[in-house]
Amino acid sequence: MKSFFFLLCIWLCSYGVSAQQSAKPTESQQDKALEELQAPMYKPLLERYILDELKSVRYDQQKLREDVTKQVTHSQLDAADRALTYTTDTINNVLFIITATASILVVVGWTSLRDIKNKVEDLVKERVGNITQEYEQRLQVLESKLKERSEEILNNHKKITITNEVHSLWMRANLESDMNSKIEIYDEILKRKPEDVEAIAYKADALLELGETGVAIQLCNQALEMDNDYGYAYWQRACAYAMLHQHADAMADIRMALEYAPNLKNELLHEAAFASLHDNASFNELIEHV
Repeated sequence: MKSFFFLLCIWLCSYGVSAQQSAKPTESQQDKALEELQAPMYKPLLERYILDELKSVRYDQQKLREDVTKQVTHSQLDAADRALTYTTDTINNVLFIITATASILVVVGWTSLRDIKNKVEDLVKERVGNITQEYEQRLQVLESKLKERSEEILNNHKKITITNEVHSLWMRANLESDMNSKIEIYDEILKRKPEDVEAIAYKADALLELGETGVAIQLCNQALEMDNDYGYAYWQRACAYAMLHQHADAMADIRMALEYAPNLKNELLHEAAFASLHDNASFNELIEHV
């Protein structure tokens, strides 16, 4: 019986090994699978990189929220300590005033305790009323400053959050190759920062790649209304005019772009949108001078 079980185990092991060998793909099958591969295998790495960046941004936001809460709490505690110290000093001063007043009245010759009591009460009430009013005014000023500081901290926190989100979107746009997807990302950036002329100009560039020159010109005009010295907006509008064969307008914008962004002169011969200007005398003269 034992020998039977031993032979059965040997047969099962040999059967498993042969099944694994038969299931293992051959070298020709592996080559065929690689040839049929359509999408790049590194795309999940990019997605993992983006997810790690978003996780880091969320961690930084949580830490900033904790720091802001601690700062506001410490400010409130400091204000309360100063208020208590001021109250203690005020009470001590009132007691000193009462003692000094009683001594003066005795020296002057007021023998009536009732007169002394009434006079002291009047003096104390007047002094305490003045001190209370002054203390309330100072508290109001302190409270106003604390509110302004808290609002400033919250506004700065909101700006930091928007900046982190915009930074993440720019990273996504740089990794994206599809122009429609890039335009959607630029729209997300403009929702958070409507006056971001750089996002407007890059959106115009993506639209030019899709052949929408009219919309691209409108976006360039919008960017130049916000920042008249932004050279890249002139460059994109020059590309649009060149694609429309409006050479005079294109040359004017090229000169403005090179004036505000001289580093663009290296792209004159490499810009595909300027293909229609290669036979233009003004364009060739400009290339010779730069």
